[in-house]
Amino acid sequence: MVVLTVIVALMALIVFTRIPLGFNLMLCGIGGIAWIHPRGLPAAATVAQNEIVALAMNYQFSVLPLFLAMGVFVARAGLADDLFEAANRWLGRFRGGLGMATIASCAGFSSLSHNSAASVAIMGRLALPVMRKHGYDDSFSAGSVAAGGTLGLMIPPSGALIIYGLLTQTNLDGLFMAALVPASLQVVVYMGVIAAIAAFLPNWLPRGEKYSWGARLSSLKSVWGVLVLFMLIVLGIFFGWFTTTEAGGIGSGGALLFAILRRKMTWKIFVECLTDTAKTAGMIYFVASGAMVLNQFVNLAGIPTDVVNFIQSMHMSPIAVVFAILAFYLVLGMFLDGFAMIFLTVPVVVPVILGLGMDPIWWGVITIIVVELAMITPPVGLNCFVLKATLPEIPLTDIFRGILPFLLADGIRLVFLVLVPAAVLWLPSLM
Repeated sequence: MVVLTVIVALMALIVFTRIPLGFNLMLCGIGGIAWIHPRGLPAAATVAQNEIVALAMNYQFSVLPLFLAMGVFVARAGLADDLFEAANRWLGRFRGGLGMATIASCAGFSSLSHNSAASVAIMGRLALPVMRKHGYDDSFSAGSVAAGGTLGLMIPPSGALIIYGLLTQTNLDGLFMAALVPASLQVVVYMGVIAAIAAFLPNWLPRGEKYSWGARLSSLKSVWGVLVLFMLIVLGIFFGWFTTTEAGGIGSGGALLFAILRRKMTWKIFVECLTDTAKTAGMIYFVASGAMVLNQFVNLAGIPTDVVNFIQSMHMSPIAVVFAILAFYLVLGMFLDGFAMIFLTVPVVVPVILGLGMDPIWWGVITIIVVELAMITPPVGLNCFVLKATLPEIPLTDIFRGILPFLLADGIRLVFLVLVPAAVLWLPSLM
């Protein structure tokens, strides 16, 4: 009854008030601990204090502001324009090629910015006018941008994966490597969706301009440096040349150098970049602190053990439990933001997954895929609303209609990765 009351109070605070998520999590965690602990509020305050300090002193947490800074520097360097231009020159000549170029440029930008909303806003301004110019259907164009933006949640160094790793104490190196195959599969699947639509509805997706080999190769001059930086980070982590935190330092330093060489960095912009990074990192830190306090309440209340015992009494197979949890996630994603889902559910769900004998790295990737779906699932698909704010002339219904083929493809990808965990765990096993 205590647990149910706290959870209902938490959901009511999130849905019906404008109180920030971090405060909601912290208040409910402290209130729940005070309710069930013999020492009451003093014990709850002590637990909250310990969790806040422990997170601040967590060495792994330092990787988050480093990769956030890298993303801010890359965005200020104007990389998105060059990425889309390069992708357009290589892919635009195919039927549906501008949609494929949008997905490819979203993947490139997301690999260093790891910001889904920023990818949607920037690519919306870049890609939509070009696709309109070549006669592309607005609904499809909007759907490809909104779907491509979700790549920022999966491609390492992913902020969502970092948060999952911090909340669950899961190895970040393994999480980053595990995400590479699903992220690559996502790009391939999205391009396959575009190719299928182009085959059945050729009038929707005409061919773009054809460029010479010289023009294609010259387009790589402005993006090769940042692609090398991404490969250095991935290969460095894979081969153990440096830790994830050291990779964050190399990435942020390399992105800063990239912005300087492109003459996009001034002292004023540098200070603004650091300020933006500090604000975002501080917000995430406070929300994560609240989630850690709520996690302690969940553990003290014995929720994971009770849930595992209940599942065992139902004689459900582990895979049936996984699909039941995913169904719950998909419903929750219709009403909550993706990051809110991570902070709210991970403390409860991950102990259950571990109790079933499943790998936390595999489940981390599955969780991020479900969060990606939440970013584009109506009626509260954040990426769709960001795109609507960027391009208000496109009706929201058209955006949601354009996203449906990509949602279906993502659902198939999710089922495949659930049934074939080796596709996720193969790369980490080689480290």
